[in-house]
Amino acid sequence: MEGYAAKQRNIKIVMHVLLIIMSFIMLVPFAWMVLTALKTNQEAISVSPFYILPHSGWHWENFGKVWQSYNFVTLYKNTLLMIFWRVVCAVLTATMAGYAFGRLKFPGKNFLFSLILVQMMIPAQIFIIPQYLMVSKLGMLNSMFGLVFPGLVTAFGTYLLKTGYEGLPKDLEEAAMIDGCNIGQRFLFIMMPLTQSSMVSLGIFTAVFAFKDLMWPMIVCTNADTTTLSAGLAKMQGQYGSEYPTMMAAATLAVLPMIVIYVIFQKQFVEGIATSGGKL
Repeated sequence: MEGYAAKQRNIKIVMHVLLIIMSFIMLVPFAWMVLTALKTNQEAISVSPFYILPHSGWHWENFGKVWQSYNFVTLYKNTLLMIFWRVVCAVLTATMAGYAFGRLKFPGKNFLFSLILVQMMIPAQIFIIPQYLMVSKLGMLNSMFGLVFPGLVTAFGTYLLKTGYEGLPKDLEEAAMIDGCNIGQRFLFIMMPLTQSSMVSLGIFTAVFAFKDLMWPMIVCTNADTTTLSAGLAKMQGQYGSEYPTMMAAATLAVLPMIVIYVIFQKQFVEGIATSGGKL
């Protein structure tokens, strides 16, 4: 028994060491971005000598230059509002559709769900032109509705919530029916609260995907006052193509909202990813 315990302890030590090493490796690009933002352009492109830390002082003015060139307050506001409304719409529509497909019986159920699966298999870029035409016909270009429009419904979320509802025991719903609950009461007060972990997982995935979305904001919002951080950062790359410290300062400012959100909701992030079995 002592030999087995020692072996298990050694395995845990090796695993922790490997995880620490991998964590440092994953932090290298972020550290590189921040350090480059604090260098001069000559230090950033210097190969011989090679500078890891800023050699001529910490140049915080790079952040001020980017902040003055672009209205980051507006970019932050647009991005956070887009994330919020996409999460709300995705969770709301997916939980209702998931309950219908997972617990109810109605004509054409299997056919309709197969359409959702087909939509998950098709690249999202195929839907950009139809979605753009719909937003344009509605007169909603350069608006928050235009940014949120692709996230009103989600095939992945419907599939995720359907799986969550199917995993719940039927006895709960049958007991509620005996007590006189109608379909709305069974959904709102019995079944939906039990799928909280699935809804949290969907909210996490939706928030991350919305934050990383680049193509759609660049197409639907050409106005600088209505665009998001990802699209604004792409435009900065064209303006400061040869000024790497300025570009890295802009990138550092762009990732701050997601870092703050993660720090606040760290427990929910970990639980949601562990529960869904997915990865970002």
